[in-house]
Amino acid sequence: MAFEALRGWTKEQKHVVAASYLGWTLDAFDFFLLVLVLTDIAKEFDVSVKTLSWATTLTLAMRPVGAFVFGRLADRFGRRPIMMIDVLFYATLAFASAFAPNLIVFLVLRALFGVAMGGEWGIGASLTMESIPPQSRGFVSGLLQAGYPSGYLLASAAYGLLFPYIGWRGLFMLGLLPALLVLYIRRNVPESPGWSREQAQAGTVLNVLRTHWRLAIYAICLMTCFNFFSHGTQDIYPTFLKVDHGFKPHEVGIIQVIYNIGAILGGLVLGTLSQRFGRRRTLIVGALLSLPVIPLWAFASTPILLTFGAFLMQFLVQGCWGVIPAHLNELSPPEARGTFPGVVYQLGNFFASYNLTLQAGLAVAYGSYAKSLALVAIPAAVMIAVFVLAGSEAKDTDMRIAAKAST
Repeated sequence: MAFEALRGWTKEQKHVVAASYLGWTLDAFDFFLLVLVLTDIAKEFDVSVKTLSWATTLTLAMRPVGAFVFGRLADRFGRRPIMMIDVLFYATLAFASAFAPNLIVFLVLRALFGVAMGGEWGIGASLTMESIPPQSRGFVSGLLQAGYPSGYLLASAAYGLLFPYIGWRGLFMLGLLPALLVLYIRRNVPESPGWSREQAQAGTVLNVLRTHWRLAIYAICLMTCFNFFSHGTQDIYPTFLKVDHGFKPHEVGIIQVIYNIGAILGGLVLGTLSQRFGRRRTLIVGALLSLPVIPLWAFASTPILLTFGAFLMQFLVQGCWGVIPAHLNELSPPEARGTFPGVVYQLGNFFASYNLTLQAGLAVAYGSYAKSLALVAIPAAVMIAVFVLAGSEAKDTDMRIAAKAST
């Protein structure tokens, strides 16, 4: 099915997909660097891990601001130029984090990074889904979302290989590398065929919300569950491996590489399957299958079993996420597709932004990070299945035609 989805593409469509995938990969790379060095930064700033975890909370909480601001700019001025500005913004802020002299400055920089990170997903997803053939959407959705675990994998590899030599500040300096992506976008990526100046002038936020407020509330609730599902199974997992099991950075890095390979494969497989079996059915099955994996993922006692459980869990978690870029963009109002998917996604992030601090607190209360992982993952998976079952899908919508028809 994957090979069929790639047939008949133009050179421009391939460049669009490559740029959007790399944009999300490098964005995630910068985000997960922080997750990997939480304990080290906390030690240098002489604070607890729970206190420093507010850095990730602020990053996630500020992402809706970026989704709204950059999304509206993308609807008004086009996806391509705003995507370039956004990439430069988050690369610069990631690099600046390396020079934070104290906790307050670091928190401010990570909050601003959250604004930039919030803009990238919505713009890249709308640019991609509006540019490719409808029959390719399932596979490309999985490929695009695979950029997230790909960034985590790169961050894990950098942590395992480079941290002993360059420390956490050196790792953040690597965050400037995404700026090179701007040159590629400028040279090779065309504007979305689903965007026009007439359409940009026609759609306003108030009109969209007035007409589609029920859809917006539903999508925000769904994405809140999805963000608890992903962040609840990823963000504190390196700390769980270090604290509960005493693993060294090299061992943690190896396990992370393996489960992020599972995440990439899961996104591609479930995204592709959603093109045949439907978005809703694939999401429900994927979420519910994660439940019997939790004992192996969180409570296994040996490194091999933990690694296998983590591989399976991230295959299913990011497998479900692999359906989301297509699903959200298909459901979105055409006149605000640069804004709507990104904003509802990042508002879900906002409502789930307390996750890391919550799990750190649960670990203290129960004396185990394993229990805190399970207490978040189980309800998140169940609620995803409930919300998806109650919703609808628009798998066969041609977004290029829909966008033109709305003007």
